[in-house]
Amino acid sequence: MGTTDVRSNDPSEMVSVKDVDMKVEVIVIPVSDVDRAREFYGRLGWRLDVTPPSVVQFTPHGSGCSVQFGTALTSAAPGSAKGYVIVSDLAAARRALVAAGIEVGEIFHISPNGPVSGPDPEHRSYFSRALFRDPDGNEWLLQEITTRLPGRVEAAATSFGSPGDLASAFRRAAAAHGAARRSTRGPPEPAAGDTADRARRGPGRRCRTRLHIMSNTALTGATYDIDGGQQFVS
Repeated sequence: MGTTDVRSNDPSEMVSVKDVDMKVEVIVIPVSDVDRAREFYGRLGWRLDVTPPSVVQFTPHGSGCSVQFGTALTSAAPGSAKGYVIVSDLAAARRALVAAGIEVGEIFHISPNGPVSGPDPEHRSYFSRALFRDPDGNEWLLQEITTRLPGRVEAAATSFGSPGDLASAFRRAAAAHGAARRSTRGPPEPAAGDTADRARRGPGRRCRTRLHIMSNTALTGATYDIDGGQQFVS
């Protein structure tokens, strides 16, 4: 398959640097034992990518950024790196890591008085966290984010990194919808035989959304019925 060079040297087509599409591709972390690090990051379930022999690269599931390490890739001291790993369900992610033999600290959340044990009581994004380290001491902070702060998501390009993230988003939406329905529901509706009341009440209030979800391999039709917190997939 050929490639097409889309670069232009025409000064009239110059754009502001703030409009240049830039994405972080790779973060290099310092390790003292490449084989030991390879074994550890493999246990995280991250994808081992094809690279030159002197480079080891792993990509977390659903991430657009990879992690590299190897011999003489960086002058930083082993164990001096720190990164954030974003998850949509912190408790589930922690359980999965622990089951894989990874030592993960207890979940805590940020409060005005500093870190407090346990998840954020309101389950707000950015607040709940848990820490784990690789064999060299490089730190990875798990952070639960389900809703981005304003301005951090481009409306025209909102996406989910994995089917699991999408499913989790629908579960949260269904739960929120059910809670809202319960909190705003009025008195019991009239009996089914009362046609006059039914006419005044108008159409049924069930909320059904039909979506088509594109994955890497297939176009899947899915119907999610979020009335009362329920979901159905076709």
